[in-house]
Amino acid sequence: MSAEGPPPPAGPRRLPGRPPVPVRTKTGVVLLHDEASGNAYTVRLKLTKEVLTIQTQDVICVSPSNRSANHRTVTLRRQPVGGLGLSIKGGAEYRVPAVISKVFKGYAADQTGMLFTGDAVLQVNGINVENATHEEVVHLLRNAGDEVTISVEYLRKAPSFLKLPLGSPGPPSAHSSRASSPLFDSGLHLNGSSSHTAPSSPPSPVANEPKYEKRWLDAWSVPLSMARISRYRAGAETLRPDAFQVVALDGVSSGLLQFPSTQEHAGWLRAVSANISDLTLQTMEMTNKCCSPCDQVVHMGWVSERLEEADRSQTFRPTFLALKGPSLYVFCTPPVSILDWVRAEKTYNLCEVLFKVDKPQLPDACCSRTNLGFRDPDFGDQGPHCFSVQVGRGGSHSFSVELGSELAEWEARFQRATFMEVQRTGSRTYVCSWRGRTLCLTVDFALGFTCFDSRTKNILWRYKFSQLKGSSDDGKGRVRLLFQNLDTKQIETKELEFQDLTAVLHCVHSFMAAKVASVDAAFMDSQSVTREFMHSS
Repeated sequence: MSAEGPPPPAGPRRLPGRPPVPVRTKTGVVLLHDEASGNAYTVRLKLTKEVLTIQTQDVICVSPSNRSANHRTVTLRRQPVGGLGLSIKGGAEYRVPAVISKVFKGYAADQTGMLFTGDAVLQVNGINVENATHEEVVHLLRNAGDEVTISVEYLRKAPSFLKLPLGSPGPPSAHSSRASSPLFDSGLHLNGSSSHTAPSSPPSPVANEPKYEKRWLDAWSVPLSMARISRYRAGAETLRPDAFQVVALDGVSSGLLQFPSTQEHAGWLRAVSANISDLTLQTMEMTNKCCSPCDQVVHMGWVSERLEEADRSQTFRPTFLALKGPSLYVFCTPPVSILDWVRAEKTYNLCEVLFKVDKPQLPDACCSRTNLGFRDPDFGDQGPHCFSVQVGRGGSHSFSVELGSELAEWEARFQRATFMEVQRTGSRTYVCSWRGRTLCLTVDFALGFTCFDSRTKNILWRYKFSQLKGSSDDGKGRVRLLFQNLDTKQIETKELEFQDLTAVLHCVHSFMAAKVASVDAAFMDSQSVTREFMHSS
């Protein structure tokens, strides 16, 4: 149950060939789970461009406005038709008070204008029933006489198992059972007739009589700027079905939101994610105004990082990544000012890291590229969507994101940031050795590979990127490079040793990929599994 407002103009950040994702305004009724107690209750979500607001229902006094609506005492006169005109659910056996589950339109309870579905019954004719069982409250109401005075208070967090309706029901049914049960409506026609005769006329209004209404009121709001979405249980990779929570930069959380269907869940997930992305783009644009052209932010956002403990168990934590200038930044919390960029947990040069999309493990060993765990957007987005960043000295970070579109964006932005850094730097030189001789290897975007003596600077050999036909390494520090001589067409082998071979190999990969992309940009697009998925969807 949701309503979408007209989408405002889309932001400028988009994947190549992907249609604009509009900023959405939405409202909808969902369940909010209290994981501590295990209960859930109904709330309404209101999404705007910058804020997700959680609303709860309450009864307020609209006239006079200074009158409190927390406790209301109402006198009902039992009618020949329809009795008290209400029914109840709940009771002490379910650790909740008895709650009005239905107020029938036009009958005694409705005519007072002071009783509402969701009101907890506190007293009946002066007798406290807050801790009474369902049957005890039903017995009191049925035997309280023709005039019944009840005190009520609206139960803002009515457990979802009571299944209280949001609207007003029609006339009481002639077939309703008089048997009492905490989870079924009891007392549909308390001491009244079950005929379909019209209800008696309501009493004349009294001057200055208070008027009450049940409304959705703002309970709390979650700012979306730099907020993160999580569909996983804290510290684990257990996916919550059709549920997620939104956590703001200051720690304010929406709580765990459970949606009534997979389609509702997918729609809300995409809408909230789109608004967060557009606000992140605005933050990037503001940051880039204060940065030099060679130190611009290309992309940033929240991911979930997989950590391996000493006992080999796995835990997960939210991590904020940023691609800025020559570096990949890893933060515990997002940078909110220019000064915050120096407090990154880790920083890696983009030329020396390798981005890799992790394919989901599927039952079938042979699967097509269109069956990599992505689902049709109309039926939800299955996770996790994982990628790894391999760094120097054999190190690696494993990350996951909530949506397949986010994975595609990270892949595209990583490529772009890396290629930009390769073109900015032009070349990188590494100290190496062979047979006790200290050498240097330069990887140059224009010239390819050049090896020279570190002391005399004499060039020992030089090859273009296109001449590299293969390579192998010992997994430690030694690498064997196979080049084809342009004149003889023979393969020439060159062996070198490096202190950090992994960083060198990643650099070679970055420069060669950038070289190919400069000649044929479509080739790199054709290698992207996630981008192919986004185009086909």
